[in-house]
Amino acid sequence: MMSKTIIVTGSTDGIGKLTAFSLAEKGHTVYVHGRNAVKVEAVVSEIKTTTNNQNIYGLVADFSDLEAVSKLGAQIKKDIPKIDILINNAGIFKTKDVHNKNGLDIRMVVNYLAPYVLTNAILENIKQSEAPRIINLSSAAQAPVSEAVLIGKEQDSANSTYAQSKLALTMWSFNLAKQEPKITVIAVNPGSLLNTKMANEAYGQHWSPAEKGVDILLDLALSDDYKNDSGKYFDNDKGDPKGYFSPAHPDTYDALKLEKVLNITNELVEDKIA
Repeated sequence: MMSKTIIVTGSTDGIGKLTAFSLAEKGHTVYVHGRNAVKVEAVVSEIKTTTNNQNIYGLVADFSDLEAVSKLGAQIKKDIPKIDILINNAGIFKTKDVHNKNGLDIRMVVNYLAPYVLTNAILENIKQSEAPRIINLSSAAQAPVSEAVLIGKEQDSANSTYAQSKLALTMWSFNLAKQEPKITVIAVNPGSLLNTKMANEAYGQHWSPAEKGVDILLDLALSDDYKNDSGKYFDNDKGDPKGYFSPAHPDTYDALKLEKVLNITNELVEDKIA
């Protein structure tokens, strides 16, 4: 298999890190991302040493800060001319600071607005690939997006805001797939309550090993089986050992709701990054 250039966001721990490791083992060029430079450097060095693959690099940006995300996007655009695969994995559930410096809910920013900003910033570089893919990490938890929560006017529970951020991400994924027919865009629930720091912190328990999520991410990113599945939602909670494509939340198929969410998103992003 040809070596690909792959960016995995949120890859200093959890399934992001395990996915980066597996991709490195397969000989791909991997960009590890995290918000802490020291941690990113440590993971890059650990992957290089363990896999003997020297084509591992670090990207640093705090995804709760859209200006930092925008800067990272500009840096990637300049430094990585061709990106074959982008895995938007960075996510947050529990947080002691609910709002970022712009007054937006951090879950909404990290889980939805940051990948939206980053992906749009580097779309041209992704299109340089012969068979580009974008894998967006959704969740079984999806709830209708409230405009007030999205713009930071109202605060909702952690569960609800997380679920709204994941539905917004899925709606945008479907739209991106329509807008960019040359890119395979897939939203995936990698599995509920996998054995990761995020699930254990949030719920104090897990249902499945983290590897279940890693295996499906590798599959969706690399396997030829999925090259014609753009604009779909893969639910890894269904089936064993792996799930299958299934209908996403009804709002993802509602053109009016989609338009509303994307219009608000565009305004929000322009306002916060300008």
